[in-house]
Amino acid sequence: MEKEFKIIYQGGSSEIEEKKSRFIADIRPVSTQEEALEFIESIRKKYWDARHHCYAYVLGEKDEIARCSDDGEPAQTAGRPMLDVLYGAGVHNVIAVVTRYFGGTLLGTGGLVRAYSRAVAAGLENCRILTRQTCEKIRVTSDYPALGKIQYIAGNMEVPCLDSVYTDSVETTWLVREDQKAFFIKKLTEATSGQADIVSQGQCFAALSGRDVILL
Repeated sequence: MEKEFKIIYQGGSSEIEEKKSRFIADIRPVSTQEEALEFIESIRKKYWDARHHCYAYVLGEKDEIARCSDDGEPAQTAGRPMLDVLYGAGVHNVIAVVTRYFGGTLLGTGGLVRAYSRAVAAGLENCRILTRQTCEKIRVTSDYPALGKIQYIAGNMEVPCLDSVYTDSVETTWLVREDQKAFFIKKLTEATSGQADIVSQGQCFAALSGRDVILL
């Protein structure tokens, strides 16, 4: 399992024009080939009068599945360049469909490659892309005097707090990156002289967006 990789959290669209031909890019997150094919079909129905609906998608932790189509354009002028843009952006589990309305002027192979590539790049600029990380939820139960030490360690390591419960003791839940886990637990154990109860609540996927924590 990859520790972290880029995903499309919110899809986006864009439109560019090249010698009166319109290129409309629609980009969405997908997790299966079925979802990808359904999205392609929805775009075909939406732009039913367009000449071409070229696409590219990559699926899997290491892009185990990658497919693309020129949909009637000259070979290697649409689908493959689109796929290369997705690879270059480092995004996973994503599909890009570019719809072309022909403007009456032939663009040539080089012109088509540039147009389809530019359309996908513009579409990606309108997406919300996050870096997904493998994390672990760590629950820490301590007495009140230890709380400041725990918060200090978490702050220095930039470990966000997901929840706090205050009763006779303090129960805090922290979102720790997988590569931080052992060191975080070690520091807490030392700081509290082994008195804090530290329990793993399992792995999860998460992303940080500014100060916001997004569980995926």
